[in-house]
Amino acid sequence: MKRSSCVDGTRISRVMSKETSRTCRSRSAVRHNFLSVKVSVSRNSTCRSRSDISNFTIIKNIKYVFQNILRSLSTSKLLCSDDLFVHRDNSDNNPNTPFEFTEANLTRLKALIQNYPEGAQRSALGAALDIVQRQIGWIPISAMHKVAEILSIPRMRVYEYATFYTMAKRRYRGKFNIKVCVTTPCMIRGSDEILQAVEDATKCVEGGLSADGMFGVDTVQCQGACVHAPLLVVDDDYFEDVTINDVYKIIQTLRCGGIPPPGPQSGRYAAEPAYGRTTLLEPPPSPGYGLQNALLPETPQRPSPKKK
Repeated sequence: MKRSSCVDGTRISRVMSKETSRTCRSRSAVRHNFLSVKVSVSRNSTCRSRSDISNFTIIKNIKYVFQNILRSLSTSKLLCSDDLFVHRDNSDNNPNTPFEFTEANLTRLKALIQNYPEGAQRSALGAALDIVQRQIGWIPISAMHKVAEILSIPRMRVYEYATFYTMAKRRYRGKFNIKVCVTTPCMIRGSDEILQAVEDATKCVEGGLSADGMFGVDTVQCQGACVHAPLLVVDDDYFEDVTINDVYKIIQTLRCGGIPPPGPQSGRYAAEPAYGRTTLLEPPPSPGYGLQNALLPETPQRPSPKKK
């Protein structure tokens, strides 16, 4: 056993050394090509008349370098956005954007603040921003300042919350914000086709806003209903087990002012199996089923009638 383990260890070390040398060679090749690009560019800038240096060679080397760098990092979709942490004033979102709580929402917010002791009003920050978002559909920076004023906290505390949680919409996402889940279970079940159908039905690309301002389309990671994949979420309503036809029906109903029924669109109840129930097909047994007779409660016996 010891000899075989030593042999296996030797084989493993050899494989690891081969992989390491291969990785080093690839890295050195990338570095060599990168340096050759720099040399080629410098030579081209000083000796442009030379015929051995061509733009095609430079572009080819740069493409090879960046392909190797990107391939070593990731092959998934690049998601580049500054919406999560950067604010830039514009005509729609600036400190002078008008915002005031309605009387009903202000009363609701004051009632929530009273749930916390004096000096701990910050605990109502999430609820306050949720009320703002439900009132106007998003959270402009002027509303953040209003919340900070009511809760008696620095504005930075509100910025921290709003930029950390993606559920806080810091730009207008339409009357109906449609979020398509694209994580692994939904992807396997066809979320790419569902996203294409949503974009076609709403006339809106992912991350954008429809021309009429009614729909905003976003992609999200895991809505916590993987058993119902694929699914999409419209504001607070989950539409599960959706097909392409379901997508068009849901969006058309919303456009016409109706309320589509949320939940599984396949007809199954809650999280039952997609192909019908496989267990609990019979009524459950009565209490005490399978217990020993000694463990069953004793039933009182009726006294026998006296004989005359």
